[in-house]
Amino acid sequence: MSSHRAHTRSDYLFFLSYRTRWIDNDQYSHVNNSIYYHLFDSVVNTFLIQRCGLTPDSAQIGLVVSSHCQFFSPLSFPQVLDLGLRVVKLGSSSVTYEIAVFEEGKDTPAAVGGYTHVFVERGSRKSSPMTDLLREGLSSLLSTNESLESKL
Repeated sequence: MSSHRAHTRSDYLFFLSYRTRWIDNDQYSHVNNSIYYHLFDSVVNTFLIQRCGLTPDSAQIGLVVSSHCQFFSPLSFPQVLDLGLRVVKLGSSSVTYEIAVFEEGKDTPAAVGGYTHVFVERGSRKSSPMTDLLREGLSSLLSTNESLESKL
């Protein structure tokens, strides 16, 4: 995990832009640590919806089973952030994402974190192998494909 500081934009394959809000700041005038997990959720779910066919009523859903974040430099309103996403591990029913939070225009991350999703059947909550469309989309984040852009 200590090598995360050395990552750059080129290590990530999908990006989502985020304009910080006044409410994102805490009493110390920087983005509160809890907001980073909202950012992680936003970039991951944007990718799953846009590139993997996931919908709010999909039969299969992802449950977070672990998460982490490492902070390197503070961010605050009114900065614009770029959220970089990649997949670091892809199993038959689980995926581990890594997300880097960049200040717009900067090449090194202010924070790097991520989480692991286990995909389950919506009703039973039992683990199930990923659908082909989901697996294909997530696999694209393991490669060196051209960067994909989106806006939040």
